[in-house]
Amino acid sequence: MADDSADLVAPTAFETLLFAAGSGRRAPPVDRWNPPSCGAIDIRIAADGTWYHEGGAISRTRLARLFSSLLRKDDDGVTYLVTPHEKLAITVDDAPLVVVDHAVQPKPEGPELALRTSMGDVVTVGPDHPVRFAFEESSDGVKPYVLVRGRLEALIDRSTTFAILNDDELIDWDGDVPALLSGPSRFPIVPQ
Repeated sequence: MADDSADLVAPTAFETLLFAAGSGRRAPPVDRWNPPSCGAIDIRIAADGTWYHEGGAISRTRLARLFSSLLRKDDDGVTYLVTPHEKLAITVDDAPLVVVDHAVQPKPEGPELALRTSMGDVVTVGPDHPVRFAFEESSDGVKPYVLVRGRLEALIDRSTTFAILNDDELIDWDGDVPALLSGPSRFPIVPQ
Protein backbone atom coordinates (compact mmCIF):
# COMPACT_ATOMS: atom_id res chain seq x y z
CA MET A 1 0.00 0.00 0.00
CA ALA A 2 1.43 3.41 -0.99
CA ASP A 3 2.15 6.00 1.67
CA ASP A 4 0.24 9.17 0.76
CA SER A 5 1.59 11.11 3.76
CA ALA A 6 4.62 12.23 1.73
CA ASP A 7 2.24 14.20 -0.52
CA LEU A 8 0.82 16.21 2.39
CA VAL A 9 2.12 19.75 2.59
CA ALA A 10 1.91 21.77 5.78
CA PRO A 11 -0.23 24.89 5.40
CA THR A 12 1.57 28.21 5.17
CA ALA A 13 1.20 30.82 7.91
CA PHE A 14 -1.04 32.78 5.54
CA GLU A 15 -3.31 29.77 4.94
CA THR A 16 -3.46 29.10 8.67
CA LEU A 17 -4.45 32.73 9.28
CA LEU A 18 -7.26 32.52 6.73
CA PHE A 19 -8.50 29.23 8.18
CA ALA A 20 -8.51 30.65 11.73
CA ALA A 21 -10.55 33.61 10.53
CA GLY A 22 -13.15 31.56 8.68
CA SER A 23 -12.25 33.25 5.40
CA GLY A 24 -15.48 32.21 3.70
CA ARG A 25 -17.73 34.60 5.59
CA ARG A 26 -18.81 37.90 4.11
CA ALA A 27 -19.80 41.04 5.99
CA PRO A 28 -23.34 42.37 5.51
CA PRO A 29 -23.59 45.44 3.21
CA VAL A 30 -23.99 47.94 6.07
CA ASP A 31 -22.60 50.80 3.93
CA ARG A 32 -25.59 50.45 1.57
CA TRP A 33 -28.20 50.47 4.34
CA ASN A 34 -29.73 53.86 5.23
CA PRO A 35 -32.04 53.28 8.19
CA PRO A 36 -33.12 56.09 10.51
CA SER A 37 -31.00 56.80 13.57
CA CYS A 38 -32.70 55.34 16.63
CA GLY A 39 -30.48 56.85 19.32
CA ALA A 40 -27.85 54.93 21.23
CA ILE A 41 -27.49 51.48 22.75
CA ASP A 42 -25.45 50.72 25.86
CA ILE A 43 -22.71 48.81 24.08
CA ARG A 44 -19.07 49.74 24.61
CA ILE A 45 -15.95 48.34 22.96
CA ALA A 46 -12.99 48.71 25.32
CA ALA A 47 -9.50 49.59 24.10
CA ASP A 48 -8.47 45.92 24.38
CA GLY A 49 -11.34 44.86 22.08
CA THR A 50 -13.64 43.52 24.83
CA TRP A 51 -17.32 44.14 24.16
CA TYR A 52 -19.63 45.25 26.99
CA HIS A 53 -23.43 45.51 27.13
CA GLU A 54 -25.01 47.39 30.02
CA GLY A 55 -21.69 47.19 31.90
CA GLY A 56 -21.21 43.41 31.62
CA ALA A 57 -18.72 41.79 29.28
CA ILE A 58 -20.20 39.96 26.31
CA SER A 59 -18.70 36.52 26.86
CA ARG A 60 -20.19 34.85 23.80
CA THR A 61 -17.62 35.39 21.03
CA ARG A 62 -20.13 34.52 18.30
CA LEU A 63 -22.45 37.29 19.49
CA ALA A 64 -19.62 39.85 19.53
CA ARG A 65 -18.58 38.70 16.01
CA LEU A 66 -22.15 39.11 14.79
CA PHE A 67 -22.32 42.63 16.23
CA SER A 68 -18.91 43.49 14.76
CA SER A 69 -20.16 42.57 11.29
CA LEU A 70 -22.86 45.24 11.68
CA LEU A 71 -20.47 48.07 12.61
CA ARG A 72 -20.21 51.24 10.56
CA LYS A 73 -18.43 54.52 11.26
CA ASP A 74 -20.19 57.47 9.62
CA ASP A 75 -18.98 60.92 8.54
CA ASP A 76 -19.92 62.27 11.98
CA GLY A 77 -17.16 60.11 13.54
CA VAL A 78 -19.65 57.98 15.48
CA THR A 79 -19.60 54.19 15.31
CA TYR A 80 -23.00 52.58 14.84
CA LEU A 81 -24.58 49.14 14.86
CA VAL A 82 -26.57 49.14 11.61
CA THR A 83 -29.35 46.89 10.38
CA PRO A 84 -31.66 47.49 7.42
CA HIS A 85 -34.21 48.96 9.88
CA GLU A 86 -32.26 50.89 12.55
CA LYS A 87 -28.97 52.59 13.35
CA LEU A 88 -27.78 52.68 16.98
CA ALA A 89 -24.75 54.62 18.26
CA ILE A 90 -22.27 52.71 20.43
CA THR A 91 -19.25 53.77 22.50
CA VAL A 92 -15.74 52.88 21.31
CA ASP A 93 -12.81 53.58 23.65
CA ASP A 94 -10.10 53.40 20.96
CA ALA A 95 -10.72 51.37 17.79
CA PRO A 96 -13.72 49.10 17.22
CA LEU A 97 -11.48 46.20 16.14
CA VAL A 98 -8.13 44.83 17.33
CA VAL A 99 -5.56 42.99 15.19
CA VAL A 100 -4.31 39.90 17.03
CA ASP A 101 -2.40 37.96 14.37
CA HIS A 102 -0.44 38.39 11.16
CA ALA A 103 1.10 36.39 8.35
CA VAL A 104 3.40 37.21 5.47
CA GLN A 105 2.66 35.94 1.98
CA PRO A 106 5.50 35.97 -0.56
CA LYS A 107 4.71 37.93 -3.74
CA PRO A 108 6.90 38.93 -6.72
CA GLU A 109 6.62 42.65 -5.81
CA GLY A 110 7.58 41.95 -2.20
CA PRO A 111 6.09 40.15 0.79
CA GLU A 112 2.49 41.09 1.59
CA LEU A 113 1.35 41.51 5.17
CA ALA A 114 -2.02 40.00 6.12
CA LEU A 115 -3.66 40.92 9.43
CA ARG A 116 -6.47 39.20 11.37
CA THR A 117 -8.70 40.88 13.93
CA SER A 118 -10.06 39.20 17.03
CA MET A 119 -13.46 39.29 15.26
CA GLY A 120 -12.18 37.28 12.28
CA ASP A 121 -11.67 40.04 9.70
CA VAL A 122 -8.63 39.40 7.47
CA VAL A 123 -7.09 42.18 5.39
CA THR A 124 -3.97 42.45 3.25
CA VAL A 125 -2.12 45.69 3.98
CA GLY A 126 -1.95 47.90 0.89
CA PRO A 127 -3.77 50.81 -0.79
CA ASP A 128 -7.23 49.50 0.20
CA HIS A 129 -6.13 48.69 3.75
CA PRO A 130 -3.47 51.27 4.70
CA VAL A 131 -1.66 51.39 8.03
CA ARG A 132 -1.29 54.64 9.92
CA PHE A 133 0.67 55.38 13.07
CA ALA A 134 -0.76 57.66 15.77
CA PHE A 135 0.93 59.30 18.76
CA GLU A 136 0.06 57.74 22.13
CA GLU A 137 0.27 60.36 24.88
CA SER A 138 0.30 57.88 27.79
CA SER A 139 3.52 56.21 26.60
CA ASP A 140 5.09 58.85 24.33
CA GLY A 141 5.06 56.10 21.70
CA VAL A 142 3.09 55.35 18.57
CA LYS A 143 0.18 52.99 17.94
CA PRO A 144 -0.49 51.45 14.51
CA TYR A 145 -3.97 51.16 13.01
CA VAL A 146 -5.13 49.47 9.81
CA LEU A 147 -8.23 50.38 7.83
CA VAL A 148 -10.44 47.27 7.75
CA ARG A 149 -13.63 48.34 5.95
CA GLY A 150 -15.48 51.58 5.34
CA ARG A 151 -14.08 53.95 7.96
CA LEU A 152 -13.52 51.19 10.54
CA GLU A 153 -9.99 50.81 11.79
CA ALA A 154 -8.36 48.13 13.90
CA LEU A 155 -5.66 48.82 16.45
CA ILE A 156 -2.73 46.45 15.87
CA ASP A 157 -2.08 44.90 19.30
CA ARG A 158 1.31 45.25 20.96
CA SER A 159 2.57 41.68 20.42
CA THR A 160 1.63 41.73 16.71
CA THR A 161 3.25 45.16 16.33
CA PHE A 162 6.51 43.92 17.88
CA ALA A 163 6.49 40.81 15.67
CA ILE A 164 6.00 42.96 12.56
CA LEU A 165 8.68 45.47 13.59
CA ASN A 166 11.16 42.62 14.13
CA ASP A 167 10.57 41.18 10.64
CA ASP A 168 13.32 42.53 8.36
CA GLU A 169 11.23 41.70 5.27
CA LEU A 170 8.47 44.08 6.38
CA ILE A 171 10.42 47.07 7.72
CA ASP A 172 12.69 49.42 5.80
CA TRP A 173 14.94 51.07 8.39
CA ASP A 174 17.05 52.80 5.71
CA GLY A 175 16.32 56.31 4.54
CA ASP A 176 15.00 59.34 6.38
CA VAL A 177 11.84 57.71 7.74
CA PRO A 178 11.44 54.03 8.65
CA ALA A 179 8.55 52.42 6.77
CA LEU A 180 6.31 49.37 6.95
CA LEU A 181 6.32 47.47 3.65
CA SER A 182 3.59 45.30 2.16
CA GLY A 183 3.92 44.37 -1.48
CA PRO A 184 4.75 47.59 -3.33
CA SER A 185 3.17 49.79 -0.60
CA ARG A 186 5.12 51.80 2.00
CA PHE A 187 3.68 53.24 5.20
CA PRO A 188 5.89 55.66 7.20
CA ILE A 189 6.31 54.67 10.83
CA VAL A 190 5.71 58.16 12.16
CA PRO A 191 2.62 59.62 13.84
CA GLN A 192 0.25 61.47 11.52
